[in-house]
This record gives sequence, structure tokens and C-alpha cells, in this order.
Amino acid sequence: MTYDLVRVVKKNGIAYVSLNRPEKYNALNCRLFCEIEHCIKTLSKDRTLTAVVLFGEGGNFSSGLDVKSVMSSPLDAVKLLFKFLPGNANLAQRVSIGWRRLPVPVIAVLEGVCYGGGMQIVLGADFRIADPDCKMSIMEAKWGLVPDMAGLVGLRELMPKDQALMLTMSADVLTAEQALAANLVTSVEAEPLAAATALATKLSQTSPDANAAIKRSINNNWSASIRQLLRRESWYQIRLLLGKNRMIAALRQGKDPDKRYRNRQSGW
Repeated sequence: MTYDLVRVVKKNGIAYVSLNRPEKYNALNCRLFCEIEHCIKTLSKDRTLTAVVLFGEGGNFSSGLDVKSVMSSPLDAVKLLFKFLPGNANLAQRVSIGWRRLPVPVIAVLEGVCYGGGMQIVLGADFRIADPDCKMSIMEAKWGLVPDMAGLVGLRELMPKDQALMLTMSADVLTAEQALAANLVTSVEAEPLAAATALATKLSQTSPDANAAIKRSINNNWSASIRQLLRRESWYQIRLLLGKNRMIAALRQGKDPDKRYRNRQSGW
């Protein structure tokens, strides 16, 4: 995969995806949105993929939307916001929710600033590891707007409603420790990229089919009815029991700990 504003390097089954607009603090223009979406679509088809580490080049994750760039082109604004049906995701929303739909663990590395749209993107990740000096904010309210990039899908799972309201209405800038206390990030690490790599490597030791099933099960069932949860749980388990990687996982626990997993099942 070759892009202008996104870099993708795959190593040992892990894709390192970086926003590559450091001179603009990785501010999100329409081209960057399009490249992130294309990257997610391409990665979703790669059955050898075991994890994704998402970060920003130049020591910052993202300063948020490049308002000047987007507003200078009415066509870009339409491209970002257009959707065929109200319940579908538009381009701006797909760059966040797309990471949730990817059938592998996605670990976001937060450094420097992570504001607005940048925060919306990392809320689509499964884990967020922050540098101690990182500053974070969901700051759309400062501009008289509502967060509209699907980040609230993840936010509502992370904290009580009153805390989410406070965070989004005040548009306060949080330190890494404040974000950790609010459950906005998973951990704070002195070397966040190294910590993300270590976590990705650890999770890659689990069956890729099991990781895909666990991620889908938790994401789909977190607020589902008990009846829906039980139905999906049983179906996912049947798929795993019929797969080759379940048998390989058993072997890895015993006589053959280094046996390689097969590529992830299709359809996750």
C-alpha cells in the first residue's frame, strides 16, 4: 500500500499505520480521510494480518480537522458528510468506526496532541496507549459543533454518561493522567510505540480467529439484549470449533508451542 499522507509498514504480521502530515500536526484534510478509509479497507482483506498499531508521524497524533482546507472546497465537505441513508456511516465516520470493524486488535499510540477529529479516530481503536506528555480533547463544542465522527460509539462504552457529557460539553484539554483516570486511554507509557508493539506482539500469539471472534462478540454484544448475546456467542463458538486454528491453539498449549497459526478465517 502506497499513499501520500498515510504510511503503512507490515512486520511480523503487524501493520504499523501512521498519519504522515507532520508539518500540519497530522491535521485531517479530505485526502487524508480518503487514504485512511482505503487503508482500512485494504487491511480488512489481509487474512495474514494479526494486529494494527496506529500512530502519527512527527510526535503528534493529530490536531484534528484541517478546517481551512476542508472549507475551502465545498466538494470536499460534501464528500466527508454525504451518506445515502441516515443510519449509514459517512466518510468522516468511517475513519473511526472502520477500525472497530477490522477483525484484528487495533492499538492507537497517542503522542503530542490528539484533538477533535484525531480523538474521534483513536476512539475507534481497541486500545489507546498515551505518552505522558500527550494532550487530548474532544473539542468540537468549542466551534459550536457536536462530535460527529462516530467516536461517541466508543466513548459511551468507556465512561458514565455524565463524564462523557462533561468531556464533550466543556471541550477541556486533558493530560495523559487525567485521560487515564477518565478511562479515555488504556495506559500511559514512557515509550508508547514500544508498548504498543509489545501488546500487538502478545495478542498475535492468540489464534487470529479467536481474536476476531472476541472483538466482534464484545463490540456487537456490549449493549445488546441477553437473547442476542447468547445467539451470537453460540454461533461464533461453532465457527471457532470447526476451524483449524482452534486445534493449533490446543497444540500450542502442549507439545508444539511454536506451531504457526493458519491465516484468519474469512468472513470475520
